[in-house]
Amino acid sequence: MRTTLRTAGVAVRAMLVFTVVLGVGYMLLITAVGRIALPFPADGSLLRSADGTVTGSQLVGQSFEDADGQALPQYFQSRPSAAGYDSAASSGSNLGPENGDLIASIEERRAASLALDGAGSIPADAVTASGSGLDPDISVENAERQVARVAEARGIPVSDVSALVAAHTLPRDLGFLGEPRVNVVELNRALDAR
Repeated sequence: MRTTLRTAGVAVRAMLVFTVVLGVGYMLLITAVGRIALPFPADGSLLRSADGTVTGSQLVGQSFEDADGQALPQYFQSRPSAAGYDSAASSGSNLGPENGDLIASIEERRAASLALDGAGSIPADAVTASGSGLDPDISVENAERQVARVAEARGIPVSDVSALVAAHTLPRDLGFLGEPRVNVVELNRALDAR
């Protein structure tokens, strides 16, 4: 009996020590490394207005629509979201390529894109949601397709809007992974700051 109690006591003490060391100490260490040592923030990459109010995140797409769900023409439009841009509900639609609901939503988005930006080819990322439903980036082709509309709605030269798109175009990750892309949230913030 005495050996059993001693063994249980050792196990409880070991559990408490490892909980503190690994559960608290490790978490604090990794948080400190993320906040101090990395060249980018590890707290959600929050974007703030001039008064310090959080207005979004570099990592989460946002809706640029009015209260009726109509696209605001003075803003670049984000990739569609199956999650309604709600980070707590991050998910794709999980619909297969032959699903009638998916086909109908793509056709609806295609018609809205044509009505907003006119005829021409429509990039896939303008009509399909990303896997997370929160993608903050669009393809360069998608951004370039929206330039004329944004310039007209804001009453500024197309060349100025094109220059902002070029300035906010991110290269391939590590120089070879993925495609160049444009962060819509940051681009729209730059337009507002202009």
